[in-house]
Amino acid sequence: MYTFKDRVRYSETDRDKNLTLIGVLNYFQDCSTFQSEDLGVGLDYLRSMGCFWVLNYWQIDVYELPKLCDEITIGTLPYSCGGFLGHRNFFMEDAKGKRLAEAYTLWTYLNIETSKPSHVPDEVRNAYGNDEKLDMEYEPRKISFPKDSKTDTLEPFRVESWHLDANEHVNNGQYVQMAFERLRPSFRIDRLRAEYRMQAKLGDMIYPVSHISNGYSALSLNDSEGNAYSVVEFKCLR
Repeated sequence: MYTFKDRVRYSETDRDKNLTLIGVLNYFQDCSTFQSEDLGVGLDYLRSMGCFWVLNYWQIDVYELPKLCDEITIGTLPYSCGGFLGHRNFFMEDAKGKRLAEAYTLWTYLNIETSKPSHVPDEVRNAYGNDEKLDMEYEPRKISFPKDSKTDTLEPFRVESWHLDANEHVNNGQYVQMAFERLRPSFRIDRLRAEYRMQAKLGDMIYPVSHISNGYSALSLNDSEGNAYSVVEFKCLR
């Protein structure tokens, strides 16, 4: 298990001074990056190996959002790494150890030149080790829409430079931000799920399609032929 401590910044909060959902995701993403860099299997190592990790799936369960200036602990537990896949859990706790959020992610180890799956080297697998899987509810990785959801086609938009990360494709958190900005769910979000199917790059056009029902909002971020780059889902579970 790898952890780091921080405080919620003003720039990460909403109008109610709560950490935003995107902020939770970014803390989790940073946590896995910090661990990889500290273990010597970070971005420079991956580039030297001609490979990179790509995220296939997020599930984030939010129990309570910390507020401005709250002290928080963020942790990650890689619990399975083999073949070309890696599984990670995350958690966020307050200063008293109360669990605020938990998450599950699935990753694929890809070759940079071919963009095809590559076997995870022993050096990487041994560096992460195997932690114990969190006891949380795990939904299926593939996102399907409720039959009673209302579908609507929204205005297309272009991928800009600020959407990209160091791998030169749209960062996984940016897809969630795109969906949140266009859906603006009015309900309390207890669970975020995001499925990543293709890599969108600078200049690509995205054609969003929304799916809305009671306590449920989802956005399929598609290419011009209707193939999804990513599907992002927000749920109220209460």
